[in-house]
Amino acid sequence: MTQKNWIQRLALIFSISLPTAQGVRAEGLSIDQKAPDFTLKTQDNQAFQLSSRTGSWTVLYFYPKADTPGCTKQACTYRDAIQKIREEGAEVFGISTDSVDSIKAFHTKYHLSFTLLADDGGQVTALYGTKMPMVNISKRWTFIVDPKGVIRDINTDVDPAADAGSVAAKIRDLKAKGG
Repeated sequence: MTQKNWIQRLALIFSISLPTAQGVRAEGLSIDQKAPDFTLKTQDNQAFQLSSRTGSWTVLYFYPKADTPGCTKQACTYRDAIQKIREEGAEVFGISTDSVDSIKAFHTKYHLSFTLLADDGGQVTALYGTKMPMVNISKRWTFIVDPKGVIRDINTDVDPAADAGSVAAKIRDLKAKGG
């Protein structure tokens, strides 16, 4: 690789990781942009399409790997906070690159009360910019999508233990601001 190519690659990486004037940028996606539609399988092997959520608030939380310590902590805090999130008119969907069988076992083991989605091919994690380089695993990022299908918040610095609580508060704030 020439020095010029190396500099161009660094410039590209730097430019896609910077916040935009609108707020956080998620490697191609930004706040106030329409959320890309997708279809994935649920833990029950049923098709889920994001556009079916039109009219309701939607939380998409991407996590690296089912049944690992951080991901378990995050899922269990969502399970424990789901009523507060639902009181804000939102529903939660956890997305990982695990198989349907893996997320089904994870969902059952921890008695999760929200839907998990299997992106075992990694297409949606790539579409949302959460795919880790060179591996088929997602970064831990959370997107809040409004009833019109527009991204209203992107958190790229997720604390697994605090994500669910901050999501409920963020949705409440967005709704208060007319978002």
